[in-house]
Amino acid sequence: MSDSAPHVPVLLDEVVAALAPAPGETMIDGTFGAGGYTRALLAKGVRVIAFDRDPDAILAGQAAVVEGAIDGLTLVQADFSAMESAIESPVDGVTLDIGVSSMQLDQAERGFSFQSDGPLDMRMAQAGMSAADFVNEADEEAIADVLYQYGDEPKSRRVARAIVAARPLTRTGELATVVRKALGYRPHDKKDPATRTFQAIRIHINRELDELAEGLAAAERVLKPGGRLAIVTFHSLEDRMVKRFLRDRSGGAPSGSRHLPQASAAAAPSFQKVGRAVRAGEAELARNPRARSATLRMATRTEAPAWGASPASAANGRQEATI
Repeated sequence: MSDSAPHVPVLLDEVVAALAPAPGETMIDGTFGAGGYTRALLAKGVRVIAFDRDPDAILAGQAAVVEGAIDGLTLVQADFSAMESAIESPVDGVTLDIGVSSMQLDQAERGFSFQSDGPLDMRMAQAGMSAADFVNEADEEAIADVLYQYGDEPKSRRVARAIVAARPLTRTGELATVVRKALGYRPHDKKDPATRTFQAIRIHINRELDELAEGLAAAERVLKPGGRLAIVTFHSLEDRMVKRFLRDRSGGAPSGSRHLPQASAAAAPSFQKVGRAVRAGEAELARNPRARSATLRMATRTEAPAWGASPASAANGRQEATI
């Protein structure tokens, strides 16, 4: 939350413009991280309910808020899919910054990156199955499926076979070495082939795509008519999900043709898409190279009911701290 925060919020000005915050409104920051989006919204006089599954992010946020005597912030340690359980009435805006944060990537002890050797962990919530648990206990076919589905790894079976043969693996450096050897990596190659494997395993153990799907549906339920939605994604799997969700919810799903049967009548559009996808400009890329893969998509909530029935609350055991 301080100006020296290690995380540089991506597309900050564009996200704030999409949310159009006004004094007295209430908005949800579903991915608090280092508080970049939250801080910008609070500065506009907005009350913010901020979620993060990472206990380190919540603790840092609490300390910074107390130190700065900032009002209007509620911090919730939970997945953002649980946002419905933390509000008493519909909100004016929701923003999500999907994927791993710079803080997590830069801490070797969290095990998200092979740039520095660390324990093979990758757990955003610091609980549950770790990356080491998965690579050491899953069978070869399950590992290959994860690498192919979530990492677009074309040689997933070769990599999975090499991982199983090298077990046990406990360090990020060990896993990266195994993957590079299996794929014939050369130091001058433009992209390290271990990147795809690390991405896939991280997405799998953190249920990132399931969480995104549940979070989009939750945002649809908590936004009031006219409420704004701003979603930042960092790779094609996430962006395709958001793009498809907004296409369908805004009434843009394909209709039938002479080759295909007519689709059943859909519910009234619950969102209106706003503009085209936004990507970082050259000035931001110069400041923050990690913004290169970021995509912002925006929509406004209509008066139509949310599609489908509301699922049971996912907030069992959540921890909340109101500042």
